[in-house]
Formats: sequence, C-alpha cells, structure tokens
Amino acid sequence: MSARIIDGRAVAAKILDKVGRETAQFTQEHGRRPCLATVLVGDDPASHTYVQMKRNRCAEAGMESRYVELPREITTAELVSEITTAELVSEITTLSEDPTVDGILLQHPVPAHIDERAAFEAIAPGKDVDGVTMHSFAAMAFNENGFHSCTPGGILRLLDAYDVSLAGKDVVVVGRSPILGKPVGMLLLARDATVTYCHSRTSNLADHVRNADIVIAAVGHPELIRGEWIKEGAVVVDAGYNPGNVGDVEYSSAAGPARLITPVPGGVGPMTIAVLLEQTLAAAKATVSR
Repeated sequence: MSARIIDGRAVAAKILDKVGRETAQFTQEHGRRPCLATVLVGDDPASHTYVQMKRNRCAEAGMESRYVELPREITTAELVSEITTAELVSEITTLSEDPTVDGILLQHPVPAHIDERAAFEAIAPGKDVDGVTMHSFAAMAFNENGFHSCTPGGILRLLDAYDVSLAGKDVVVVGRSPILGKPVGMLLLARDATVTYCHSRTSNLADHVRNADIVIAAVGHPELIRGEWIKEGAVVVDAGYNPGNVGDVEYSSAAGPARLITPVPGGVGPMTIAVLLEQTLAAAKATVSR
C-alpha cells in the first residue's frame, strides 16, 4: 500500500476562501473589519516568521491585524530590564477589554522568565480564538460551545475532509502539551474515538502505535514514530515540526503501510492558521450579536 497524501494546503485554502467571503459581508454589514490582535514577546526568529504569516493571511482574508510587539528587554541609558509577567498580563487585559478587538493571539513560546499560563489566562474567553485558555480546554473536554485549540481543530477538519471515520476507532496521540496533545484527545473523545495518550517517555511506545487505527504525532521529537510501527491501512497525522522541515514521523517509511498521511510541511500547519481566522470571524460575529 502507498499512502494517499492529506493535502492541508488545499483544505485550508477552501476554509480561507469562505472566511474571506464572509469577512467581506461582515465588513459591509457592520462597517468594520474583524480584528485579530497578535502579541509577540522577544525576538525569536521563528516566532516573528509565524506572526508575519498570520498577518499576511489576515490581510488576504480582509481582516484587520493589530500587532503588539513587546521587546524581551527594555533598555535605557540607566536600566536594562526584562518584560515581566505582570506587564504582559496588563497588555493582554487591555486588549481583552478593547471592544474593537475580536480575537487575541499570544505567540508562543514566550521567554522562559514569563509565566505563560498566567498570560494565556488574561485572554477573555470570548476572544480566545487560539483556544489556549483553561476555559477553552474545558469546553473541548465537556463538548460545549467554545473555541478549539487551532492545531487540534485543524486536525479534525483534515480528518473530516478526507472522510476518516472516528467513532469506535483506536487513536494514539503521541504528545501531551496543553495546546495540542491534550486537547486533540478531548476532541477525538467527543467524536466517539477510543483515545490512548502516549509521550516520549511511554514504555513500549511502538506497541501502542502498532495497534492504532489513527496516529496523531505531536511530541516535538524528529522522526520519533518509525515507519515499521504503523499498522497497515492506518491514518497518520504528523503535527510535529522540527528543524529541516522534519516531522515527528519517519515519513518515507510510514507512507508505505499507511492509508493516509500528512506531509511536513503542507499538512497540519496551514490548517492552524485557517482555523485561527475562522474562529476570529466567529468571535466578531458573536460580538455584534450581543
């Protein structure tokens, strides 16, 4: 068997096309564009690249993109000091209270001295379009209305686009981060999948993967998942992205037994931004309906 490639770029393009059309209608009806505020702390080159990509997609969709950049260090002739958690929380709280802002994205990771969770929790639930707050996680866990974490939400959209049945299927999620591994498991449980969480320290990881109908790799370890572990006919979703455009799955060997597989890049990544903009539009619609 040779796997069929899951084309995240094509699926994301359809979502963004719909977002663009509905954004134009929203702007015409309400006299303003939906607004996504992006907060970046520090000078990490990869984070700057990701933020610019998101701003570009906002422009293409007709959305307003507000950019808040906070240097990791504030330097004067007399003083060199780091941005504190309290200062970042204050900035995010101001955006949360701003009626002209519909969605807030805090680009992560933040510098090590910042309490990232405290910063996330300063985002108002109705503006948490990246799905990073505890409120959003609870909504995913309890299958209630709320915003999905964007990458997990994008993964489910990909599976739906390729008619992957989830009910009753054995799914192994390799990864346990609060914004990817854990929430994608919650979303899969809500769709009646049987979910097993694994991670880099799981004993007999290969045995768990071999039993999976669907493998979600989200551990941040290049090519941790070996091709010989993949069951014949399984669906493989690689949400990892490591230096050199390498995912968490050994793609060349996994593509043999798998039925469907996402490439890196071009699989999960484009879906993250598409879901982010889709949820920003939804937040704007909810704001004007109140």
